[in-house]
Amino acid sequence: MRAGLSVESVVRGGAELADEVGFEQVTVSALARRFDVTVASLYSHVKNSQELKVRIALLALEELADRGAVALAGRAGKDALSALGNVYRDYAREHPGRYAAAQLRLSPEEAARSAGGRHALMTRAVLRGYDLVEPDQTHAVRLLGSVFHGFVSLEAGGGFSHSSPESGESWARVLDALDSLLCNWPAPDAGGSVLRSSGRT
Repeated sequence: MRAGLSVESVVRGGAELADEVGFEQVTVSALARRFDVTVASLYSHVKNSQELKVRIALLALEELADRGAVALAGRAGKDALSALGNVYRDYAREHPGRYAAAQLRLSPEEAARSAGGRHALMTRAVLRGYDLVEPDQTHAVRLLGSVFHGFVSLEAGGGFSHSSPESGESWARVLDALDSLLCNWPAPDAGGSVLRSSGRT
């Protein structure tokens, strides 16, 4: 066994491999080749490729949550919204494999020990600056997650590479549009259809 290997170093090695070759290509065998060790030597640290992927996902969620906490400190409203969105976009650009790992579907037990709850709390902290109450706050949490992940995934896949304007310009306008929507959130009437704006002017 290679000296110095541990669960942490194996998982970080897997995360680096994911960024290089793609999360879907990460296996214990591929990681063993990267470390120049036998596959059997890694099985003392991770049971199989699925556990390795789960651990990479947990690492990515933790790293994202840590970045988000730093970015949101002292910010509110549009500043906080932009800061949180930029955390996800920047992380995906720097660590594409880890970002993909963060989207892995976890079991209830795995999710409970992940940093996923911190992500939800950060998004709700941003939304406190927009005077939304339930169930609209939950709707808004889902909206932000959908827009952030959708834009980042399309950008990473080259979906915006062959047309103008540059994707960074669109990203800035998307954040402006989200801020405007959150400030003027549509209120449903008694039947559930959108009736009017309930937000600030």
